[in-house]
Amino acid sequence: MRRPRVAVFRVLIALAAVTGIVIDLADTGDPLRVLSYFTVQSNMVVAAVLGLAGWRAWRGRGPLPAWVSGGTLLYIAITGLVYHLILAGDASGFSMTDAATLTGWHSAANQLLHTVTPIAVALDWLLLTAPGGLRLRHAGLWLLYPLAYLAFALARGPLMSPGPTTRYPYPFLDVDLHGYAGVLINSVIFGLAFYALALLIVTLDRLRPHPRGRGQGPTKTGFRLRAPVR
Repeated sequence: MRRPRVAVFRVLIALAAVTGIVIDLADTGDPLRVLSYFTVQSNMVVAAVLGLAGWRAWRGRGPLPAWVSGGTLLYIAITGLVYHLILAGDASGFSMTDAATLTGWHSAANQLLHTVTPIAVALDWLLLTAPGGLRLRHAGLWLLYPLAYLAFALARGPLMSPGPTTRYPYPFLDVDLHGYAGVLINSVIFGLAFYALALLIVTLDRLRPHPRGRGQGPTKTGFRLRAPVR
């Protein structure tokens, strides 16, 4: 069944992610640096997955596998939560955002990438996708990407010229500040938090109601079955 409204909503989410990335690229002028951030990479995942899901909804195709939608939600949720709880506040000790310097297009990109897309993807998953497709093993499977990102960030750092804005993408991964032991401790703490979030998504998938609501039964097709003529 075609779902044009769902398709439009998902395409708008994809466009929000793409717009934020394009603004960031234009504002920074350093593609390699911009693309090294988990924020940008997770929004690229959102743009690809939600764009494809929107196209499938428009054409009446079946939904994407549940683990793909759930993983996309996890990655963009990590982006939003880490930014608002860790990076945007001084209390965490890992702040890397000065609200006074975020103006104009930079502020718009920041809001799109860290706030708009996480909320929109969460709403799409909660309200527009069928529940019950996730399994406990998916929570562990999803962590492969954050683990690969950690390896990428640590391998990239020594290859870059010294400087807090270019060497390591996030303060809690900065080997120059914390040493490898400190970064390992930070990574374990964040990893456990990400796994707990993944388990929460799997649990919610089993508890949330179907988007059509209970008791509505299958979608009507316009045909009625008649008793055989004798």
